[in-house]
Amino acid sequence: MANEILVVGEVEEGALAPITAEMLGAARNLSTDGVACVLFGSGVESQAASAIAFGADEVFVVDDPALAVYNTDTYLQAMLKVNEQGGAPIILFGQTNLGRDLAPRLAFRLETGVIMDTIELAMEGDRLQGTRPCFGGNARAVNVVKTNPQIATVRAKSQEPAVEDSSRQGQVTKVDAGIDASAVRVKVTARSGISSEGIRLEDADVVVSGGRGLGGPENFETIEELAKVLGGAVGASRAVCDLGWRPVSEQVGLTGKVVSPTLYIAVAISGASQHMAGCSGSKNIVAINKDADANIFKASRFGIAEDYSKVMKPLIDAVKQIRGS
Repeated sequence: MANEILVVGEVEEGALAPITAEMLGAARNLSTDGVACVLFGSGVESQAASAIAFGADEVFVVDDPALAVYNTDTYLQAMLKVNEQGGAPIILFGQTNLGRDLAPRLAFRLETGVIMDTIELAMEGDRLQGTRPCFGGNARAVNVVKTNPQIATVRAKSQEPAVEDSSRQGQVTKVDAGIDASAVRVKVTARSGISSEGIRLEDADVVVSGGRGLGGPENFETIEELAKVLGGAVGASRAVCDLGWRPVSEQVGLTGKVVSPTLYIAVAISGASQHMAGCSGSKNIVAINKDADANIFKASRFGIAEDYSKVMKPLIDAVKQIRGS
């Protein structure tokens, strides 16, 4: 089956990652000639039906114990084999840890280009136009790759996910990973993660972030409370993380995490370009800052020019009243 777009899917905790459904939705809007999806890992074949339900016409399954843990060298070998079979002129990755690492390496091997961190996708003839933030999120650039395959990474929550349709039919093609162990230069000796409760920052539909203007780590209690009543996640500016007030895993910005929630509340954050690069994709930004001239207000849909200490409690109480909690 010839497909115009190949989506590199990801599986998390035994299910398709949300970014995969988002990319499949975008691919279906772009293509009339077929959409394929590839799943890498160990024990991922069971997710092929889900990929089809979300819009894939064909699913390439590369199921191998050697792919149980992401490794640059093993995944690149497997991706090159999938490309030989799939031959799609357009390949989409998520702007995830996997995509940020694997997409540029694949592009180099295939002597083509890659558009990183796209937030809008469109077709102009047979060329993919990828719009991405630039200049710290203060502008947007439309990029085109002139050679095939055209590769792009897609920011999470920037695309409407496909609607799951369990009645869809599609083809499942197994691909032998055939990993050459002698070519694997990277060895994973150990893995460690940061334990966290609640919604992940990247997946949250609501993010409440605090800045250095809060005055100290103890004042993040109001940030945590507002995030809790809104069912969201807590974020922080780089200055806050550098001071050790919050863990680096909560940092939003150019050197932190890029988030695209429906609602982003910035409390006591000035709106430096480094921070805005991490949250400019938010659908609605609400700023609370006592400095009426703060840069954050230029990017905000709603703003409150007041000391956060006078705003947070009434705001939390109002949200609780509306939600009946």
